[in-house]
This record gives sequence, structure tokens and C-alpha cells, in this order.
Amino acid sequence: MPRVTELTDLLETRTAYDTVAVSYAGLLRDELARRPMDRAVLGVFAEQVLAGGGGPVADLGCGPGRITTHLAALGLDAFGVDLSPGMVEVARRDHPHLRFVVGAIHALDLPDGGLAGALAWYSVIHTPPERLPAVFAEFARVLRPGAPLLMAFQVGAEVVHLQQGYGHQMSLHAWRRDPDAVAELLGTAGFEVRARVLREPEPPMEKARQAYLLATRK
Repeated sequence: MPRVTELTDLLETRTAYDTVAVSYAGLLRDELARRPMDRAVLGVFAEQVLAGGGGPVADLGCGPGRITTHLAALGLDAFGVDLSPGMVEVARRDHPHLRFVVGAIHALDLPDGGLAGALAWYSVIHTPPERLPAVFAEFARVLRPGAPLLMAFQVGAEVVHLQQGYGHQMSLHAWRRDPDAVAELLGTAGFEVRARVLREPEPPMEKARQAYLLATRK
């Protein structure tokens, strides 16, 4: 398995998503409407946030903001953070009523314990395994006790090198994860995993099983 340095993986991810930002937003604009399982899991997450009293919710790795705006429609005070300035620009263009900022999930410009919830929707798939503990520790830092964290990622034990996507040439590494291993890392970081959902892939876009983990900040 290739090892990607921190500088290289961040630069690679930012460059790839800057390149595909406009095409990505167009191709996936209505994707959530075709994903009942995704909507159901996001609905449970939203209910937990509201049951906990509400407050700011961060969509960490928000891309063009399609999930952020869905969370807002569910009644959440949602905003988006993304490493790619190109993605943030598209998100602001398409969803001007919401807030989107450029930032890295391993070093968030957010106060300790300030979030009522956080979403990591396929946003850790480009993070090398050795850096996951630091990312999860950062998630724990910005969430208040009792706040939910929802994660989604592809299931597996390999790294895929993407060389083309969304109509563009690109170079991007994507790690598939073992849900049990991710749950263990979350536990070490101060979370309690409350639910695990696995579903089969939906071709042609998906080639791996999909995992959703819903955890609570202890």
C-alpha cells in the first residue's frame, strides 16, 4: 500500500477537487433524491441534533454543499467546511443562504466544544490511515459532550488510485475502511459508536459496500 505524506495528500486532494468542482456539483446535484438510505441516516442524525437542543452543525468536507443544504432543510443550523476552494466557491454560488469556508478537517478553525453535531460524509476517504487518529481527535475537540457524529465511507481494506473522475483526468487516492477498525479509532478518540449500517453497492457508480457510523461524543 503506498504511503502518502501529509503535504502530498492534502495537495493532491485539493487539486483534484478544485479541478472537478463544477462537474461534480452538476453530476451529483440530484443524487440524494435517489438515495433513500442516505436520507434516512441523515434524518436520524438530524433528529439527534435537535433532541440535544440544536446548535451549529458542521458538514466537514462539504464539497459543493448538497448535503449541507439537506441538513438545513431538516431544521439544522448547518454550515460547510472543505479543503477545496473550488468546491467552496461552487457551494457559495449554489447555496448563497448558507455559510461555507475553506478549511482542513485535521485542523479546524473552530472553538473547543462548539458544535452540536458534525458530519463526515465520505470526507475521510482521502486521509491516510496513520493520520486518522489525529482527525478523529479533532472531531472530538470541536464537538460538545453528547453531540452526534455521522460518518460515511466505502468498506474495504485497500487504497484505490483514481486517475479519472467526473469527466476529468485526476490523481487522487481513496482509502476503503474496515468499519470495526474505524469504530475502534473513534472509541479511542472519545466517541461511543451507537449505530453501524452497511449497504450493498449500487452500480455503476459504486463498486464497494457503503458504511455509515453514528457516534456520540462522550
